[in-house]
Amino acid sequence: MSFAVPACLRYWPVLATLSLLLVSPLSHAQRVSARDRTAVEALEQRMAAAEKRYRDGLVLVANSDPRGAGESDAALEDMEDVLDACIKQRGCQVHTLLASYKRLLKDNTDGQSAGAEDEGEAIDALDDGTDHATPAGTAVPETARTATLLNDQRHAFDRMVEYNPAIQAGIRRWLTDMRPALIDSYENYQNMRAELYPAWERSGLPEALLFGIMAKESNGKVHSTSRAGAAGPMQFMFNTGARFGLGRDASGFDTRYDPYASGQASAAYINERMRGLNNNIELALAAYNGGEGRAARVYRENSGLGFWDDVVYSQFPGETRDYVPMVIAAAWLFLHPRQYGLEFPKVNAQPAPLKLARDASIYELTICLGNGGTREGYMRTLRNLNPRYQAETWLPAGTTLKANARIAGLYSRYCINGPRAELARTLVSADPAAAIRRAQLTGNVAVGDVTPVVGVPTTVATGEPKPAEPKAKQAREYRVAKGDTLGRISKRFQCDQKKLARANNLKAPAYAVRPGQELTLESCKK
Repeated sequence: MSFAVPACLRYWPVLATLSLLLVSPLSHAQRVSARDRTAVEALEQRMAAAEKRYRDGLVLVANSDPRGAGESDAALEDMEDVLDACIKQRGCQVHTLLASYKRLLKDNTDGQSAGAEDEGEAIDALDDGTDHATPAGTAVPETARTATLLNDQRHAFDRMVEYNPAIQAGIRRWLTDMRPALIDSYENYQNMRAELYPAWERSGLPEALLFGIMAKESNGKVHSTSRAGAAGPMQFMFNTGARFGLGRDASGFDTRYDPYASGQASAAYINERMRGLNNNIELALAAYNGGEGRAARVYRENSGLGFWDDVVYSQFPGETRDYVPMVIAAAWLFLHPRQYGLEFPKVNAQPAPLKLARDASIYELTICLGNGGTREGYMRTLRNLNPRYQAETWLPAGTTLKANARIAGLYSRYCINGPRAELARTLVSADPAAAIRRAQLTGNVAVGDVTPVVGVPTTVATGEPKPAEPKAKQAREYRVAKGDTLGRISKRFQCDQKKLARANNLKAPAYAVRPGQELTLESCKK
C-alpha cells in the first residue's frame, strides 16, 4: 500500500530555517513607524488569505479535484513569501505569522502519511507554547460544505448505489465516445453550480447525483428540449414541472429553462421519490426517467428488491435501463476522476453581475470577450445563466446579466470601448445582402436628350419620370413557427423590434412568442 506524502513535508527545510530564526535573538526594539505598521498589517492579511487558500485546496484534494494539489502547494509558497518578507520588515513578528503555518501542519496530521512522525516533530520544534487551535466558530469554506458526502476517503454516494458491470460499461462510454459531452457537462455545471446546487445542498442530496442527472439529461445546456416535450437543464415535462413550481411566468418565460428554479424543482422531486422508494437511488432515477407511477407500482409489488433484480429491471423500458447506469456512472466519475485518468478543466465560476455599459447582444459579448481561460469561449455560460434572453436579442444599456468574475473583468477591458468592442459590433451588425453588387443601368442617350418611357408620367420641365406616390403599407399577419423568436422575426421582415413588440403586447425583456401565435407585422419593411 502506498501513502501520499503531505505537501507540507516538502517544505521541511523552510520550517527548519524558520525554527532557527525563532530561537535567534531578533531585536524588535526599533521604533515602528505608521508605514511599517501598515506593511505588517498587509503581510498578516496575505498570510490569512494564503491559509484560507490552503484549506480550500485540501478540501478539493479530499474531493478528488485535480486542482487541489496545485492550490495547496501554491498557498504554501505564498506563505513562504510572506514569512520571507516578514523577516525583512521592521516590526513584523515572525512567530505571529508562523502560527498559521503551524496550525495547518497540525490539521494535516491525519495518520495517513508515512512521514507523520517527522511532521509531528516539526510542529513541536516550532511550538511557541501558545494554543493556536482554530476556533469552533470559524467559518468553513464553501467547498467544505459537501465534504461529508463528497470526500475521497469513501463517499456516502458510493455506499448508496451498486457498483456493477452496468455502471462500468457506463463509465467506459463516458470516457470514450462521450468524453467531450462529459467535459462540456462539467464546465457547464461548474458555471451554473451557484444556481443549481443550493437547493440540493439544503436537502442533503449528493451533489454527484445532481451532476449525473444534468449530464445525462442535457449536458448542462439550459435551452435543451426533447421530442417528448421535456425542457431545461433538468429536462422537466410541463405537467411534472408545474407540480414543482415550474412553468410560464407573467412575462411568458418558461421557468423550466431557469437553472435556479430547475435546481429547486429537481431537489424537491428527488426528495419526494426517495421518500416513497425507501431512499433507493436507482429506483428514484428510474422514476425520474421512466415515470413515477411505474416506479411506485414496481416497488410496491416487489418489496425488498432493488433495480438490478431481474423481476424489477425487466419492468422498465430500455431507455430507463440505459439511463440509470449512465447517470450513476457520470456521478461516479465526478467523485473519482483521478482513478480513471480523467482531468476536469479548471473553471473560474465565482458569480458576479455584469451591468451593460452600452447596448449589446450575447452574440456581441461572445465575440468581444474572446475565449481566454476557456476551451470554447463564454457564449454557453452567458446563455445558461441568462436563459430569458436569445443570443441575438439586443439588450439595452443598464441591463444586468448574471456572469462570473472573469467575464466581468474581460467585459470591462474589451467590450465597452476600443478596437475589439468596435470589431464585435461590426461583425454582429454585418448584413450579407450588403455584399451584393447590383448592376447600374447605362444607355447611349446624348446629354440633354429626354427619352420618356411609355406609360410612365413625366414632368413637364425635364421629362423625368414622376416619383410614384407613396402608398400606405398595410400591416400583415405572421404565424409564429417552431424555433422563432421575436429577434429572428424582426430581422427576417426588417422590423423595428420594440415597435413590433408593442404592437403585439409582448413584454420586455423576454419578448416571448409561442408557435402558432399570430403577430401583426407593424413597422416592417419586407
